[in-house]
Amino acid sequence: MINVSDQHAPRSLIVTLYGAYGRFAPGPVPVAELIRLLAAVGVDAPSVRSSVSRLKRRGLLVPERTAAGAAGYGLSPDARQLLDDGDRRIYAGAAPDDEGWVLAVFSVPESERQKRHVLRSRLAGLGFGTAAPGVWIAPARLYEETRHTLQRLRLEGYVDFFRGEHLGFAPTVEAVARWWDLAAIAKEHEAFLDRHARVLDAWRRRADTPPEEAYRDYLLALDSWRHLPYTDPGLPAPLLPADWPGVRSAAVFRELHERLRDAGAAYAGLGPAE
Repeated sequence: MINVSDQHAPRSLIVTLYGAYGRFAPGPVPVAELIRLLAAVGVDAPSVRSSVSRLKRRGLLVPERTAAGAAGYGLSPDARQLLDDGDRRIYAGAAPDDEGWVLAVFSVPESERQKRHVLRSRLAGLGFGTAAPGVWIAPARLYEETRHTLQRLRLEGYVDFFRGEHLGFAPTVEAVARWWDLAAIAKEHEAFLDRHARVLDAWRRRADTPPEEAYRDYLLALDSWRHLPYTDPGLPAPLLPADWPGVRSAAVFRELHERLRDAGAAYAGLGPAE
């Protein structure tokens, strides 16, 4: 069994739980249910409560009462936007080869240099590479999510966006290797495969799909996977090294998703997994 404490932060698992199942609940998710569902992946009740408090302070979870009057938490509008944006990455197919690029060019006054740091860290966290100082680049399909993120952080006044294509002088495949640390990204894919390919192999040998086991293995796989499309923004295959491990890790996640998500929903009991 995966060592949850080493590889899965409780706060991340709560976000993953809401993304997979909780947002389809007809009302707020009761605190008792959060504790039950997180216990199945090795998180104790105090860790759940403290992580929920942090997510509430960040404006992602909203305290509400269930129809029966129990304490629970729903998602804020910002959290729903985050999850919707994340879906487009997490469940995306292969990247198109000719979609073009989006450039983010920003200038922040020295008197507000902390915002410059936040901008850099958020663009990197969204999967942008660095083309030049103050010039960040990503596949064009990431524009909408980036716009939502910067608006939520009230940083849109410092950034201009452009769409375009790379015209040289260096071949694009060489430029991409400068803009992103492909070796580091490949290691992240290999780490996902080390953790979850064997889980998939075990499910392939089974004829049954017990809901609690499906829920546990799916939630842990999704929690590992959902960060990867931000480390790896989905670069076109012709620009990546041969035998890119991202192809294999995406296939492993896709099969785990197809095999386990619906059975896991039966254990979660929060509503349909749509």
